[in-house]
Amino acid sequence: MEIEALYQKYKACNKLSTDTRKLTEGSMYFALKGENFNGNKFVDEAFKKGAMYCIVDETSACINNNCLLVDDTLTSLQELAKHHRNQFNFPIIGLTGSNGKTTTKELIYSVLSTTYKVNATQGNLNNHIGVPLTLLDFADDLDFGIVEMGANHQKEIEFLSSISQPDYALITNFGKAHLEGFGGIEGVIKGKSELYDYVKANNKTAFINTEDNKQIEQISGYNKIVTFGSKPENDCIIDFVNADPFVKVSFKNTEIQSHLIGTYNFSNISVAIAIGNHFNVSTENIKKGIENYQPKNNRSEIIEKDSTKIILDAYNANPTSMLSVLKNLKQLSAKRKFLFLGDMFELGEEAHIEHQNIVDFAEENFEDNIYLIGENFFGCKTNTSTKKFKSFDDLQPILKTLELDNSTLLIKGSRGMALERLLDAL
Repeated sequence: MEIEALYQKYKACNKLSTDTRKLTEGSMYFALKGENFNGNKFVDEAFKKGAMYCIVDETSACINNNCLLVDDTLTSLQELAKHHRNQFNFPIIGLTGSNGKTTTKELIYSVLSTTYKVNATQGNLNNHIGVPLTLLDFADDLDFGIVEMGANHQKEIEFLSSISQPDYALITNFGKAHLEGFGGIEGVIKGKSELYDYVKANNKTAFINTEDNKQIEQISGYNKIVTFGSKPENDCIIDFVNADPFVKVSFKNTEIQSHLIGTYNFSNISVAIAIGNHFNVSTENIKKGIENYQPKNNRSEIIEKDSTKIILDAYNANPTSMLSVLKNLKQLSAKRKFLFLGDMFELGEEAHIEHQNIVDFAEENFEDNIYLIGENFFGCKTNTSTKKFKSFDDLQPILKTLELDNSTLLIKGSRGMALERLLDAL
């Protein structure tokens, strides 16, 4: 089916859905397939729930004239999203990075939406399916669209950039994430920099954090940039004030108090300020946007219960983010500190070394109350006398015995560890 013909059908619908459980009347349903599911099997259910059209790639799924047969539903979804993006008259801000992507995206949205009509990636819909769905959710009356792009291997950011075609780009950082797929830290830098490669090739603009030498190296020789950071020669100058525990910054003689913990969030906040400033958001509204943002979804959340303070950062973890949050915890004043650290995934051959590095740092900087959870930390994977448990279930009996009054607790681990379960268990 020609993409323009499919696009006209899409425009006649009020929403696009890939999940019949969430489908609403008047939607276009895309029957995607994966290892454990086949959307073609749910076409009848989609029509019963009010779908206007169903896009399928199996002849047997064509149960009426409103079924549109394509060669591959995922490819058609991606092509439809790219076609839709080409109709936009507003700029797209694209971002990627090893750590802080979602927090940074939400901060940018919070700042820009004080002044403009903005839409952005919902949650972490940042992959080869999520990015097309994000673009197709953008109406044509926006002032800005913000697209988060994630990747765990080479050429993925290149592909997502070709679909979203960002006018402005930023990389939060290059960290030790998805080392297995990228093939080490140099592979991470190369893979994430595919976003910069896109803006270079298409004469678009990049926002560059001059505190990060790795970013400067990747963008060398390219002049269409907006620089930010604490250096006086930057286009946008932002100074770090403190993080006790929440990050406070200074911008244009105005102090901005965030609700984000950790010095590592200074760069994420700085990105949002720099973008707001570049697009003429007033200092008052920039301050409002940053200060109104509350972290959620297990990302750097602070939870207080009586005399106990919990730092919940259990959405994900890699060696870079784990070390950053431990360094931040070390600086915080607290009578006692408890560390609940879960496995870091997708590290490949580096897993043993990186988990041992975290154990070494924790033991050197925290006297006691360190609890390691998961198979990477357990057994012979790490050389330590620290308490370690093969699974969350093995840890649970110990939790009831802990005296947590007047303490600060850190909960940090990869998504698959689901360490937010500790909240109920504690």
